[in-house]
Amino acid sequence: MSNPATLEAWLRHLETRNREAIVLGLDRVAMVRDRLALHPIFPLITVGGTNGKGSVCAYLEAVLSAAHYRVGCYSSPHLLRYNERVHLAGAEASDADLCQALTVVEQARGDVPLTYFEQGTLAAMWLFQRANLDVAVLEVGLGGRLDAVNVWDADCAVVTSVDLDHQQFLGDTREAIGFEKAGIYRTGKPAICGDMDPPSTLLAHGEAIGAQLLRVGGGIRIELGDVGEVGWSCRVNQVLNDKAEQRTFPALPPLAMPGRHQYANAACAVAALSTLHLRLPVSMNALRTGLASARQPGRFQIIGRQPLQVLDVAHNPHAARALAANLADLPPGGRVIAVCAMLADKDVVAVAQALKARIQLWHVAGLDMPRGLDADGLAKLLKDAGCACIQHESVAQAWRAACVQAEPADTILAFGSFHTVAAVMAMSPL
Repeated sequence: MSNPATLEAWLRHLETRNREAIVLGLDRVAMVRDRLALHPIFPLITVGGTNGKGSVCAYLEAVLSAAHYRVGCYSSPHLLRYNERVHLAGAEASDADLCQALTVVEQARGDVPLTYFEQGTLAAMWLFQRANLDVAVLEVGLGGRLDAVNVWDADCAVVTSVDLDHQQFLGDTREAIGFEKAGIYRTGKPAICGDMDPPSTLLAHGEAIGAQLLRVGGGIRIELGDVGEVGWSCRVNQVLNDKAEQRTFPALPPLAMPGRHQYANAACAVAALSTLHLRLPVSMNALRTGLASARQPGRFQIIGRQPLQVLDVAHNPHAARALAANLADLPPGGRVIAVCAMLADKDVVAVAQALKARIQLWHVAGLDMPRGLDADGLAKLLKDAGCACIQHESVAQAWRAACVQAEPADTILAFGSFHTVAAVMAMSPL
């Protein structure tokens, strides 16, 4: 069989080639990595966590780019284009580059089975290794210990938060999930934790392997300005070459990405860069510029006003609690009208419990995909949780209905999945 000729055809091929979309394990990926000699010499920063890892990657990429480094950034999932997943020196990889990389990986894998994510990960690293990069930022897809990204040793690894999600793969408790996420830490290397109350398994693993563990709320301190002041500061107590040192980063700018939780994400990025400052020095000007300019689509993204229109990819209880806090911080006004569609393997009831006090009416739709939850199933779970629902055939229909219903003082919120947000983004006009 000849290889697909377009990126769209490649993605269809990868989506349908394997019976299982997710197959955890490193042996197969490592085998193809070695065949392709994908052993980069530039520093690698690996970022995992239940929520917030995409934001940390965005902060790291923005700051390092502001410092004039050539940065590669690999993230997932995408919203509108697969190209969003692979950034090369500030630009999305082209269709032609991605097709070439996927073809090279395909030729090298032989009879080694690779999933969609695994082949894409190897293709991204092949592009990174050819792009004369100074540094690469890699976002974990799922978990950490057995995720394809973890086939490379991180020079610094970040775990942003640990909460319940993907339990069928990672375990049913924070302790079990914490162990899986801590698997990206490496002996003798900086290991950042952004969770203020991390599971004991994460701490124990970091200690057992001799990682240089730094925690937000411990060795990483965030100091917010007093009422009326603008800005914040971060202090990092780290060990470098067996010598303790404290580095302070004052007068940091307000963050463009909304939400109080973003300070912990930004502090993770600051701490990661602090631990690597001998290899990747970053000026205070570049740090401030990058933190202020970093954006992440679909994270409490405001796309319209009167009524306020908000997109958020929140899809698990931890993210739903952060979303509820962001809604609580909005100026008092009218109703919050939600447009919601979710995947079937998500904890819909816990998400509803976190948000139902903030949302007055839910417009729900199904997601027409293998893991998608249909509108009937979603509506039943939400109604059982005490939410008032109206069902629709599609996210687009639900969004249009919410827009017709909303008054100027209301807020329309689309959330529940990357697919939900992408469906709204794809509407023209909104």
